[in-house]
Amino acid sequence: MKIIEISKVLSNKTRVDILKWLKDPEANFPPHQDIDHFDDGVCVGFIQDKTGLSQSTTSTYLHAMQNADLVIPTRHGKWTYYKRNEPVIQAYIELLKREI
Repeated sequence: MKIIEISKVLSNKTRVDILKWLKDPEANFPPHQDIDHFDDGVCVGFIQDKTGLSQSTTSTYLHAMQNADLVIPTRHGKWTYYKRNEPVIQAYIELLKREI
């Protein structure tokens, strides 16, 4: 487990907010127009809109989260969707409980 890398990613409020929003995408994002479910996650554009940040900053944040295995990307045509990587998040929480 990449405990230091994950902790660094989680040291940013917006990245933590993104994980919170992805926990319940139906409550935090509008419905997708082309896909009628959130099984593959949320479109980057919706995440960017909710953060209020630029596309490049949002992409940088999501890339850092992906490198730490906190989110899973899925491509649909030219769009990328992100969802939480629940097994990694739970393992991180359990490791913190045991080690700290």
